[in-house]
Amino acid sequence: MNGGLPVSWAVALTAAYGALAVPAAMSTRPMSSSALLASIILAAALIALTIIDLKSFRLPDFLTLPLMLTGIGLAWALGWDSASWRLASAAIGFGAAYLTAQTYEALRGRSGLGLGDAKLFAAAGAWTGAEGLASVLLYACATALLAVLIARIRQHNLSMVAAIPFGPFLAAGTWLVWLYGPLT
Repeated sequence: MNGGLPVSWAVALTAAYGALAVPAAMSTRPMSSSALLASIILAAALIALTIIDLKSFRLPDFLTLPLMLTGIGLAWALGWDSASWRLASAAIGFGAAYLTAQTYEALRGRSGLGLGDAKLFAAAGAWTGAEGLASVLLYACATALLAVLIARIRQHNLSMVAAIPFGPFLAAGTWLVWLYGPLT
């Protein structure tokens, strides 16, 4: 987990996002064409952010901020929710991640979560609503722990200060909650 991602991973990642979507698409609730288009937009942005974060440990504003605004705009335009609720949800996501990052840095004396992660979590709130944020975070933490466990099994030495980009895990959590809804 040192950054740097082979192109084959991008293909595999795209296939994984598609594979996760198949059961949701085959569920008893039909997906409208607008929801399908929104899903494609969300998946493309999450895949791009994952690839960038794995390569550079950065989540660029030119993707996270439009993703957040798109989630708010689509929720309003398509009647899924009010724009004010999705904006508040984005603010809650950003605030929670930002406060966590500040607390960690104050306690540990080093950065542990970047502003890009906070902006991606804000985008997650815009797309899933505040009610989805806890599930996004649970999925993100679970997949991150699984990735670290797999890395340890594969004999990668990860120290307690190893840098691991969290954006890919937030992206995966966002995608799962978008497809299947929050855990209840």
